[in-house]
Amino acid sequence: MSGSTLTKDKPAPTPRTGSANPFVAITQNLRESGIYIAFVVVVLLFAILTDGLSLSPGNITNIVLQYSYVLVLAIGMLIVIVAGHIDLSVGSVVALTGAVSAQLVIGSNHAWWIGVLAALGVGIAIGVWQGFWVAVVGIPAFIVTLAGMLLFRGLTLYVLNNVSLSPFPEQYGKVATGFSNGLLGGNGYDAFTLLIAALAVVAFAVAQVRTRVAKVRYQQVVDALPLFVLKIVGVAVVVMAFAWQLAHSRGLPIVLVILAVLILAYSTVMKSSVFGRQVYAIGGNLAAAQLSGVNVRRVNFWIFVNMGFLAAIAGVIFSSRQNGAQPSSGTGFELDAIAAAFIGGAAVTGGVGKIQGAMIGGLLVGVISNGMQLLGVDQSLQSVIKGLVLLLAVAFDVFNKRRSGVR
Repeated sequence: MSGSTLTKDKPAPTPRTGSANPFVAITQNLRESGIYIAFVVVVLLFAILTDGLSLSPGNITNIVLQYSYVLVLAIGMLIVIVAGHIDLSVGSVVALTGAVSAQLVIGSNHAWWIGVLAALGVGIAIGVWQGFWVAVVGIPAFIVTLAGMLLFRGLTLYVLNNVSLSPFPEQYGKVATGFSNGLLGGNGYDAFTLLIAALAVVAFAVAQVRTRVAKVRYQQVVDALPLFVLKIVGVAVVVMAFAWQLAHSRGLPIVLVILAVLILAYSTVMKSSVFGRQVYAIGGNLAAAQLSGVNVRRVNFWIFVNMGFLAAIAGVIFSSRQNGAQPSSGTGFELDAIAAAFIGGAAVTGGVGKIQGAMIGGLLVGVISNGMQLLGVDQSLQSVIKGLVLLLAVAFDVFNKRRSGVR
């Protein structure tokens, strides 16, 4: 009797699905769904106000080129904020790494790739410096990076001798302004761009299906099947529409490829690696993380090394787009990165936030800025509106916490 019980096949797990009502499903997780709804509403609003100009192929390409460095910074800033820290120095790091690259490539006539490697090396060294003071000495990150903001800005002025350097050679400029166009042909459009987008959609669908299967196996709650399919179809439509516009402009921007690789890599790290789980643990409950054996010092150290590395990449991208280095480069970039993370759903107290949310937050800020420029809105009013958007995003986070606490 017992033998037959042991050899009997287990029944397939029954999926525990959430509500099939879209409104109920959205309101059950406002933190994640709210930013996507806001993004769609803002995009449609500016499309109407600009008579479709904001969604033209040329303008969409310009948005990618103009705000790519903010998205790179937002990846690192999201990790810093999730761990319960802040970094006020990234704008100055962007300026310094761009200045070092310009001094080597333009001032000393070295090869363009030497400038890129030097910038990355400086960024990593800065990360080690700040990580030491935060993780080893124990000084709060706010103070360390505030000092870094002043220190690295001063070093930028020293490296550039308080003057601008330009222009970079053509190869360096292609980092931020180059395109992949015509590899597979196309009649009036770039077929390669559409192929890459289609492969990205397939990869997203496969990842979503695998995640759903794993959740069902462990009897976790999953979306109702109609909503699950609707989400994949919605993402596919948005991605292919975006790619269609790029394909009808200048093709696939090289900087978009760089950004896509970073997003994929860091999303995987934060979601599936030990390091990612430890970052969330530290930001969610520092005492519990320490008691569970997390080496908090080591994790905090590498968080800031990583931030320095990503700030250096942003520095190369920005100097490439500007075709030179200026002493004032990077001013206010830290605020853009912080805004992208918070608008994208990161919690003020740490422990919550996703890479894709920060990307949508950064794009939302970019679309708002771009739309207001197309409408000819005064610069002072643009700053007011972006400030209000950030304030409302943080207020929404506070509201969501109180709402969850009541329930």
